[in-house]
Amino acid sequence: MSDILLRRLDGSFDGWDALLDLILMSFAYMDGRIDPPSSALALTPQALKAKAGEEIGYVAFDGNRIAGCIFCRPEAEALYIGKLAVLPAAQGKGIGKRLLGAAEAIARELGLSTLRLETRIELIDNHATFAAWGFQKTAENRHSGFDRTTSIEMRKAIA
Repeated sequence: MSDILLRRLDGSFDGWDALLDLILMSFAYMDGRIDPPSSALALTPQALKAKAGEEIGYVAFDGNRIAGCIFCRPEAEALYIGKLAVLPAAQGKGIGKRLLGAAEAIARELGLSTLRLETRIELIDNHATFAAWGFQKTAENRHSGFDRTTSIEMRKAIA
């Protein structure tokens, strides 16, 4: 894990195409499993650059290859975690945990005591992973136009 370097996304980052590829590869296993489809499918390199300007983003490098990312959005009571993605070939190296550690540091800097995320109802393995990382289910939600639960909210209190 010593080869893993986290870099905050800023104006000097120029790997938007590679970042989009990472997200699409990381979320590909959801295709056909979740309904509605992931919002990741609508992303473009330009949209990611704009997202990084509006939110706080980090990219994880494994050597010289982009291996993971996270986007964080401050809310009134929590730091919202979105587009947490780790390249399938790089999973199991602690990259996701390192990215969440960066999010916890951001939350502390902003005076927020909670991380919040949403994960699709069908992705039971994600629920278990987040629970193992200290998140607890706090709500069930549905996307517009659906009469059933489509996602769950999970929160983690941080010290």
